[in-house]
Amino acid sequence: MNNKLFFAAAALLLVGCGPKTQSGAPQAAQEPQAEKVQLVSVITAAAEEVPQTSVYSSTVQANVVNNIAPQAGGRIQKLNVEIGDFVSKGQVLAEMDRVQLEQATLKLRNDETELERVRALLAQGGISQADFDQLELACKVSRSSYENLLENTVLRSPVSGVVTARNYDRGDMYAMAMPIYTVQQITPVKVLVAISETDYTRVKRGDKVTLTADALPGKTFTGTVNRLYPTMDAATHTFNVEVQVPNTRRELRPGMYARVTVNFGSSRSITVPDTAVSKMQGAGTRSVFVVGPDNKAELKVVTLGRHFDGKYEILSGLEEGDCVVVKGGSSLKAGQSVEIG
Repeated sequence: MNNKLFFAAAALLLVGCGPKTQSGAPQAAQEPQAEKVQLVSVITAAAEEVPQTSVYSSTVQANVVNNIAPQAGGRIQKLNVEIGDFVSKGQVLAEMDRVQLEQATLKLRNDETELERVRALLAQGGISQADFDQLELACKVSRSSYENLLENTVLRSPVSGVVTARNYDRGDMYAMAMPIYTVQQITPVKVLVAISETDYTRVKRGDKVTLTADALPGKTFTGTVNRLYPTMDAATHTFNVEVQVPNTRRELRPGMYARVTVNFGSSRSITVPDTAVSKMQGAGTRSVFVVGPDNKAELKVVTLGRHFDGKYEILSGLEEGDCVVVKGGSSLKAGQSVEIG
């Protein structure tokens, strides 16, 4: 009797562990679900000419910066221009005390008169050649001293440009601590661009570049590569390229933030829409999905080049003719069956 009760209890336990329907009755094992097919849009990878342009940030600089100051200290008698004034080459900007200059002028005139007098005596044999040569040398020294004092008393601008600093007032004693004026030539201006050393052989003097400034929205300027610096920066692995911009309207000013676009020509590469490229989780690599001949998604790691017009240049990882997924790839997994729509 006890054996019968034991077998009955075991039978009930087995029935309780089996799958049940909503009513509690056991049901048969479920069939495996069919694989989900993802609807995607694709394009055929093709090569095209890709413009090899790069944009660099820089700052506008004056082409020439001149500090206007006399050679020695002295009192400032006149100041003829102010900050912001545009001056021409050779224009008188300031004048120093003229006492020494006037003394040098008188001495030069006296020496020149004496030289002409003894020149006549030399022709008549009234003076030796050695004495004449000595007087002629003294006259040259006087002329040199006069010209030096004139240059350092009447201060002229060596370039055409704009006055950007005035550090003294009329009547001040110039003490050689700071220049009286600073004049910057802004027609033209220049920009130093730090370009990667990998592009060193692709830049040459005379190349044209375009430039924009944040302070002048909507305006584009054209410049010319004027000089290539011969050394590389060991820390950044870049070299400086000096770009000269005519700036005939004087719109660009020193200190403006600028963006310089350098065109390195073009190369033929595969391109795909940027919507096809995704960043792999946990890595810095980029990838795309392609559809294989069995209509299954394949994940390919790619190396990107330039980004332009909503497309990426693909340097490696794809071949011409690959069916690249451009829509429907956000939830796609490698090996998943797809339907091209």
